[in-house]
Amino acid sequence: MTRGAHVPERTLVSVDGLTKRFGNLTAVKDLNLQVSAGEIYGLLGPNGAGKTTTIRALLGFINPTEGRVGVLGGHARELDIRSRVGYVGGDVTLDRGLRVRNLLTWYAKLRGGPAWPTIQDLCDRLSLDPSRKIGQLSTGNRRKVAIVQAFMHDPDVLILDEPTAGLDPLLQRDVLSLVRARRDAGASVLYSSHTLPEVEDIADRIGILRRGVLVHEDTIFNLRDVARQRLELRFADDVPAGLLDDVEGVSEVVIDGGTARVVVDGSVAALVDRVAGHRVERIVSHDDDLEDVFFEYYRDGEKENT
Repeated sequence: MTRGAHVPERTLVSVDGLTKRFGNLTAVKDLNLQVSAGEIYGLLGPNGAGKTTTIRALLGFINPTEGRVGVLGGHARELDIRSRVGYVGGDVTLDRGLRVRNLLTWYAKLRGGPAWPTIQDLCDRLSLDPSRKIGQLSTGNRRKVAIVQAFMHDPDVLILDEPTAGLDPLLQRDVLSLVRARRDAGASVLYSSHTLPEVEDIADRIGILRRGVLVHEDTIFNLRDVARQRLELRFADDVPAGLLDDVEGVSEVVIDGGTARVVVDGSVAALVDRVAGHRVERIVSHDDDLEDVFFEYYRDGEKENT
């Protein structure tokens, strides 16, 4: 799939008018989204936005108050469909008395495969010792078990809730590589996270949830054109007076000797053109917090729902 535009394809994950209420609390309100074959859809939002509730409804762990959810043309509660789904939850709860190999073998039998060498390869890739008891594993290693069981049967749909939480950066890269491989093989991936750089790196499209409402949906390509960026430009000499005045897209400038810290809304092209030839030795990008980057979308979503 071309990252710059979403082309409608066969829909493998669908959420149609999903509303979920817990007493007086509305966790998700009239949510609509679809994930096509060969697509990674990043579901973004702060804690409490409704991401996990949406995933739990998709997997049949909870029933919608209103609306419908679908996976692979049916429901994830159906055993033949469930065997084609891979899931990593935000909270990994496993039987502490089992050895990793026994648990993974059990999952493999439920799904009609795969053979142990395939599972062992995944364990090796994630540096997971399958001979150990789950109760002896760290939080990060328990998450590795969840990741192996989610990927080992080459699922047609992956539903991932903060899958890299607690993993070191190298292992995070390995997990993202596994996700991309499934996307490239034609799987549908719903990837829930509150970490913007990670989702920006991997997703084709994203949806932004705030208080259970989808306030914005777009391709990563389009969002990069409007996202706010914080850049630090380090010059060989002091920043020339007036150099960064009235630059298109630059909304904030702080100069300290040979360093300029700027905030750019949208494209940095005008800024790059302005500083060309002024001996910029280094440009450092500082990733914004999710809520800061998408504040305008969140605020607009609140206005629409007041």
